[in-house]
Amino acid sequence: MPEKPPIILTIAGFDPSSGAGVTADIKTIAAHACYGVACITAMTVQSTAGVKRVEAVDPTLISETLEELAADLEIAAVHIGMLGSGKVVKAVADFLSGKPGSRPAGQSRKARLPNIVLDPILKSSSGAELLDASGTKLMVERLIPLADVVTPNVDEAAVLTGLKVQDLEEMKAASSKLHEMGASAVVITGGHLEKAIDLLSFTTKRGIEQEVFKAERQRSNSTHGTGCAFATAMACHLALDRGLAEAALLAKTYVTAAISNGHALGRGRGPVHHLYRMSQQRRAAGSGTES
Repeated sequence: MPEKPPIILTIAGFDPSSGAGVTADIKTIAAHACYGVACITAMTVQSTAGVKRVEAVDPTLISETLEELAADLEIAAVHIGMLGSGKVVKAVADFLSGKPGSRPAGQSRKARLPNIVLDPILKSSSGAELLDASGTKLMVERLIPLADVVTPNVDEAAVLTGLKVQDLEEMKAASSKLHEMGASAVVITGGHLEKAIDLLSFTTKRGIEQEVFKAERQRSNSTHGTGCAFATAMACHLALDRGLAEAALLAKTYVTAAISNGHALGRGRGPVHHLYRMSQQRRAAGSGTES
């Protein structure tokens, strides 16, 4: 009988173009040989050209969905993406903290869910607001301290900390501020910088330790969904019992390959190729010759 794959729960919005959001997360999870389940937090009207509209899901529906999944399945990691509103942030925080009012009467709660990866999505790449001010405030107060890893890009790190974040030294300062805000581990992704630098910062008994991951910036228009893919890949690797540094490095490697293998889809910024390994396997299978 095949070994049971780790179950990854993604809590995120729905992107009809499948470059980001829950459908992209499910593809990323499948690419890492894990099993994905999802709770949709918001519906959007968007394409590769950008986000036109966001409609948050009823928080009660979100709470019930999350409690049902947690009661039924052994969840190995949680990815949190776009949340859309303060009410949704509250529902997710209540669920993760095990607040009694977040579940139906008489329903017991299992132990705290492991490997929570928070991707603090505040704006779309096209500039649309994806979380209101109350949601951002609640994210800082309640979700960041609950997460095992927080994965902001440089712009999100700047908003969350109130600091300028445009180079490695400023990334280090922002990560220290995020630790002060309750984050136990932080990966600030710098894919928007001239050099694609990611900074991993985490707390240990010896204090804060940091590692820097560098790569050449990918010159590609297929970059929609990079943050979602990175954070979800991190969750998968943590569920597979890999350490923080290895998980961050492997997630960065995955996203880099997904960008370089992307297809020119749509009239805007195309998606990364989440399932590029399947194409490589097909090519390898087709390259065999009969003896």
